[in-house]
Amino acid sequence: MGVAQAERLLKSRWRTATMAAGWAFPADWPLAEVDEVCAAMLEDADPGDALIRLGRARAEAGAGLSETLLDLAALHAVLTDASHIVSPNVDALPSRMLRMTALGWADVVTKQAGDCAAEDPLTGLATAAYLRTRLGEVYRETPVAPLDYALVLLRLDVHRASGWSRVVAMTLVSDALRTVFDGGETLATLGPCVAAVLVRRDELLARRVSNLRVLAADRLADDPNVRPVGPAKVWTERLPETHAEACALLTSLGR
Repeated sequence: MGVAQAERLLKSRWRTATMAAGWAFPADWPLAEVDEVCAAMLEDADPGDALIRLGRARAEAGAGLSETLLDLAALHAVLTDASHIVSPNVDALPSRMLRMTALGWADVVTKQAGDCAAEDPLTGLATAAYLRTRLGEVYRETPVAPLDYALVLLRLDVHRASGWSRVVAMTLVSDALRTVFDGGETLATLGPCVAAVLVRRDELLARRVSNLRVLAADRLADDPNVRPVGPAKVWTERLPETHAEACALLTSLGR
């Protein structure tokens, strides 16, 4: 088999495995950097630079880290398993392969984050700093304004998870948060496994909290790469009497 034919075969198997794993936008998958990675892998050369460029290209195209790493896991699966059907496993990625791709992806996202510092680049949620600012606005509305608001908290049990499973899990539950709270509420990340929503109290709040609990569980159950992650705990917190106390509460919740 010629070199060009081998590269086309590897690219085809890689694409098939990625699509089967759930790549959202098939038309966005082919990149020049994909061809460079295939060539490096088949030439038995150091693929580090090619993987960095692939990570950068994926980030520039708008692919999230979880999606990028699942695509990388598909490549690793077809390289190590000659079967017609393979099952990508992010946690099985060699550390150097994962690190080089993630470094390339993070390089682009870090630069982009400088233009939107109020947003966490991994989850797309607001930062804790932004939530503190938003709470300051709430406390300045009226002396009784905090009584009209609450915090909805979501915490993942990640003590049994390792590697990128935690990142993928937070990405999934962040999507669940945006689905349930889509009316202009402030959604923020407080820590590696904690997210919060600043909401107005109304008669629908209890139902929305229940919907979030169910949807988060469904999101986590659908992805085999995050099954070590325990259930998402979802609950409501009353706002303290002062802004300073609210900020201290956010700090404690994020630990």
